[in-house]
Amino acid sequence: MDPCPFVRILVGNLALKFPVSTKPSLSRIHRFTSSCYCKIKLKNFPHQVAAIPFIQSQQDRNGINPDSNNSFHKSPAACFSLSKSQIDRIISRGGSSYKLSIEVYADPDGSTCGLKSGKLLGKVSLPLDLRGAESRPSVVHNGWIAIGRNRSNKNGSSAQLCLTVRTEPDPRFVFQFGGEPECSPQVLQVQGSVKQAVFTCKFGFRNSSDRNLGSRSSLPESNTSRNWLPSLKTDKDQSSKERKGWSITVHDLSGSPVAMASMVTPFVPSPGSDRVSRSNPGAWLILRPGYGTWKPWGRLEAWREPGFIDALGYRFDLFDDDIATTGTTAAVASSTISTKLGGKFTMDMTTNNISTPSTSRQSSCDFGSSSRSGSRPGSGSGSDFGFGLSLSPKSLYRGGFVMSSTVEGVGKCSKPEVEVGVQHVTCTEDAAAFVALAAAMDLSMDACRSFSQKLRKELRQQTQNFVV
Repeated sequence: MDPCPFVRILVGNLALKFPVSTKPSLSRIHRFTSSCYCKIKLKNFPHQVAAIPFIQSQQDRNGINPDSNNSFHKSPAACFSLSKSQIDRIISRGGSSYKLSIEVYADPDGSTCGLKSGKLLGKVSLPLDLRGAESRPSVVHNGWIAIGRNRSNKNGSSAQLCLTVRTEPDPRFVFQFGGEPECSPQVLQVQGSVKQAVFTCKFGFRNSSDRNLGSRSSLPESNTSRNWLPSLKTDKDQSSKERKGWSITVHDLSGSPVAMASMVTPFVPSPGSDRVSRSNPGAWLILRPGYGTWKPWGRLEAWREPGFIDALGYRFDLFDDDIATTGTTAAVASSTISTKLGGKFTMDMTTNNISTPSTSRQSSCDFGSSSRSGSRPGSGSGSDFGFGLSLSPKSLYRGGFVMSSTVEGVGKCSKPEVEVGVQHVTCTEDAAAFVALAAAMDLSMDACRSFSQKLRKELRQQTQNFVV
């Protein structure tokens, strides 16, 4: 099946300059070169906040080059994503009414930091014509634009904002769980109104004696408290009040396992509490098949955030291809999700400034189009998405959207919907790894649930070794 059309609206190359003025209020703003910021708004989306560099000298102004795409693509100030159905609704209602709004504020005292409004200097609205945006890139605006009350003044006495606004096609594969992950559902690929089964999921409780997930020798020993692949042996001295051993295996339609999420660090309450704390999070290992065994691809940690707003905190680390010898990892996602309302787990390198591990290299595993018999890990079934090298951590640093998955709040029926950028899927195993990660994220909402609450029967192992 083909991917689904998506469009990204990118805003970047921000800079601000003021006219020469003797007004005390403007003169005070001029002295604070890092005190201006903007709120970038698009209807039906949360607004995004970005700092605006202040241009003082004529030389600095001449140095601003709106036509330079390097800095724009490295770190745009804001990004909004629209699906094909959203675009069609906008066009059907009249595309000219859909506008991007940018409000520019000054914060001379540095006291608001964008958390609340400072002094409004001006705003500008740009109409967005999204016709054909899913098939070709387009520049909506590129250059200086006047803001404030005097923006129509031809003598240039108004403050001016430099910005670039672009629309770019961003096709994605979309997958939807046919049921809750703990109920071992099918996973469907979605394109418009067409849905087709591509994977099946099997939830279970990992056998503590199963060493085929990869042994401790698969990764270097660590002297730190954070060991990236702890021993999978059951610790008999641990408290029985813990959630452990959960696993979900993703199979292709031939029955071959193509990805797995395995709970390798139990979810336990912090001392004197019934909640999993950030200081002692539970963790999942996301594994991919490789030559008859499982190889670690990434690690997901989850916990309950303290405070009045109840939220699930998470962090996802991606392993370097040579993790066994280098120990190199990189955090590629870290945020919170409301435990009541739910939200989205998102991995997006568009506005993230994360350095590429210098030791990263392309994976040597090539599942190709061959279909191996048996059910051993590594029996890749080819791909409905394309062929080539399996996903390398290095590919995540090309920038852009990587993946997202929906997560429902505690107690709500959850059928995660997963979006994956086309550039990150070269074979079936690539897509399956993201599906397994989405399942682990969804199950973490239950794993971090208060220990004073009982879990549903599918999540409770009926043996003494796994008391939940």
